[in-house]
Amino acid sequence: MTAVASLIPELDDIVRNGDPRRRAEAAGRIAELFFQDAARLRPDHVNLFDGILIDLVPYVETIARAELAERFAQLANAPRSLIGQFARENEILVAGPVLRRSPVLDEPVLLEIARLKGQDHLLAMAERKTLSPGLTDVLLHRGDRDVVRRAAGNTGASFSDMGYADLIRRAAGDGALTLTIGQRDDLSEAHLKDLLGATIDPVRRRLFDLVKPTRRSEIKQATAGISGAPERIESRHDFDPAQRTILALQHDGYLNEGAVLGFAKAQKYEEAVAAQSAMSGVSVVVLHRLISGDGHDPFLIIGKRIGLEWATVRALILPRLGPDHVPSAADIESARANFARLMPSTAERVVNFWKTRPAF
Repeated sequence: MTAVASLIPELDDIVRNGDPRRRAEAAGRIAELFFQDAARLRPDHVNLFDGILIDLVPYVETIARAELAERFAQLANAPRSLIGQFARENEILVAGPVLRRSPVLDEPVLLEIARLKGQDHLLAMAERKTLSPGLTDVLLHRGDRDVVRRAAGNTGASFSDMGYADLIRRAAGDGALTLTIGQRDDLSEAHLKDLLGATIDPVRRRLFDLVKPTRRSEIKQATAGISGAPERIESRHDFDPAQRTILALQHDGYLNEGAVLGFAKAQKYEEAVAAQSAMSGVSVVVLHRLISGDGHDPFLIIGKRIGLEWATVRALILPRLGPDHVPSAADIESARANFARLMPSTAERVVNFWKTRPAF
């Protein structure tokens, strides 16, 4: 500590009057002293370094700050205020290392950052060695698909009942997420049944192939409880190839409105139905039968629930009766007006009801 003490008078002048270059150089020198003695430093010594570095490190260039953050993130006795300063930076190159690994960050700081920062910060936090239920609640509430997938795949993450409900809701339109959740050791039988009930049959079969033998019996029981028997499609349509196509699109992150519109324009009925099924969580069997009936309401309700634009819904409606049967202009205009009036909350309630309907 003698070297640090000898620098303090000089540092006082640098902090008060030094230009950014001198301050950055001083920060580098002090940090190196810390790294050299880190294993032997007492808490009061760490606090001394902390008080010096938090005033100097902001003047260090971004790449150099990122390198410092990477090194400090690996230390169990890293300066607490400095680590918090790194973690709150908008620049993810700096914040990322400490958010992923630093054991110094406590729960209140992590929650603060999770509630305020963007997706890059949330994604970094999702990689931490352990995640509390309180923190995963926030990550699932605010995170995008990548954040949710990363958290679900983190074996050190814990989820509350509310968190698991949120995970399963998100998995209804994401086959890859379903496969990740289904392989978690802490997934209860009740949650497994909810998960399987919200997904499509090819995903269930794929999950069965991936899980441990003990989980396979649970999947068989849960699947039987959902449908009472294996899903069947009683029509001339063969949806299995289409469902495999949609599952691949989901896995690669390309299942979106553009894909649905493309299937509709190409009159690929099976793919269009399978895509809407995957995005809404309604069984292909149920959705096919709803669409095959009279009227356009199923298209309007599913479209509103999964956030489709009217142009896409219209493209789905047009070939419903086949290439030789085109709805009238008045019929289409009536459907457009009904779609505009339909409330998302109403569509969600109807879709949730459809999800509980038996396959046959």
